[in-house]
Amino acid sequence: MASSPPYPPHPGAAPGPGPRHPHWWQRPAVRYAALVTLLALSGLVILALVREQTGTRGFLVGLGLAVLPVPLLLAAFRWLGRVEPAPWRNLLFAFAWGACAAALIAIVANSFATRWIATTTADPAGADTLGATVIAPVVEESAKAAAVLLLFLFRRRDFTGILDGVVVAGVTATGFAFTENVLYLGNAFGADQLTGGSGIASVTAATFFVRIVMSPFAHPLFTVLTGIGFGAAALATDRQRVRRVLLPLAGLLLAMGMHALWNGSATLGQFGFIAVYGAFMVPAFGLLTWLVVWTRQRELRTVRTELPAYAIAGWLRPAEPFALGSMRARRLARRYARGHGGKPAARAVAQYEAYATSLAFLRHRGRTGKAGADFVTRERQLLLELWHRRAAARPALDHAARLTAPRVPYGAAWTGQAPHGMYGRAPYGQPPHGQPALHGQPSYGQPSHAPFPYGPPSQGQPPYGPPSQGQPPYGGPYPGSGGENTYRR
Repeated sequence: MASSPPYPPHPGAAPGPGPRHPHWWQRPAVRYAALVTLLALSGLVILALVREQTGTRGFLVGLGLAVLPVPLLLAAFRWLGRVEPAPWRNLLFAFAWGACAAALIAIVANSFATRWIATTTADPAGADTLGATVIAPVVEESAKAAAVLLLFLFRRRDFTGILDGVVVAGVTATGFAFTENVLYLGNAFGADQLTGGSGIASVTAATFFVRIVMSPFAHPLFTVLTGIGFGAAALATDRQRVRRVLLPLAGLLLAMGMHALWNGSATLGQFGFIAVYGAFMVPAFGLLTWLVVWTRQRELRTVRTELPAYAIAGWLRPAEPFALGSMRARRLARRYARGHGGKPAARAVAQYEAYATSLAFLRHRGRTGKAGADFVTRERQLLLELWHRRAAARPALDHAARLTAPRVPYGAAWTGQAPHGMYGRAPYGQPPHGQPALHGQPSYGQPSHAPFPYGPPSQGQPPYGPPSQGQPPYGGPYPGSGGENTYRR
């Protein structure tokens, strides 16, 4: 059940009990310090272990070669998450966890398990094969999935869909692959130093070609399956608890299976490896790429579908839903703001775009019956964030909408032929033909400071009080506000 946020008590009311102070270990600063310390110690230990195995020269060579695909992979995942950008602290944590904590867990657990199997079975070769095809996939995918799980549990507000899971999982796997590539390339360089190998025929060149050129996406591809499972679980309602547990587990098991198949292909000889790569890895990579790009376009359609309700209520300008649902228009808006107001204005526009996207996703979850108990509070927070940045964002978004809106044939806007939502030719001063303004709501042509859904503005600022007559800006009850939930279809 959703409830309205608390309001200040009447001056004559009796004072309530004082706020409860959390214990020292529950304070955010203490938790952040503990997490940073854990990752730093893991980084120092993994650095020492890798340098011990590869030597100083091998470590430097491996580091220089392994870093090459990292910017490209991070840029790709950042591009996927541009619709609703994840906070930098989440991405930094994911990369650091993959490169330090997950890599340390994998090295220690894999080495221990392989040695135990070799000692028990007296078959070192079989132990290596079993460790690569069974132990390593389970350990490594579980270690990488831990970062996704932590963000899913403790940064739930930033984890709202499949793309969030894909981005977090991909960044975590990129960090893990970076550390692993340093180890493999450093060992290959050390082997070449002992055997005198050099050039194209060297072990270093072969390792570089397989791990950096042919399959830089291998680890991200595996872990993205886990991220999709968590993203799908984030879309489930609170009542679908079994689904919220089974979907991440299913994604993790698929990641382990694909990882095991990839590692096992190395034992099938040269042609077996090529067959698995061409018949399985490349198609799987293409399919997942299509899926995440399609999901990205679907999220943009959600923005264009949900935000017009707030434009009708006066919170947004009429052209903003279209501009916010186009990545090209967003980019043009930020460029316009930077040219006219500098970096602070461009930053305000970028924040406006992110908050508006979060607002659209929040309303979509509410309309489909998946909103949480904090729906009302969160909606008001997002609306206020938009309101404080409107001065820089609205001119920039209007400019971007004029440049990117589809062209409407001459006279179509006056004959009812213009599709609803095309702002290129239709005048801002009139609602679309055949779409009368709602009773009691501002028409499309009225200024953005028209009657607010939460009551009249006070000195140019929206009030913090309850909605007028308990109605949200789109005219339906909030989830849990009493009666039937009209969002559920």
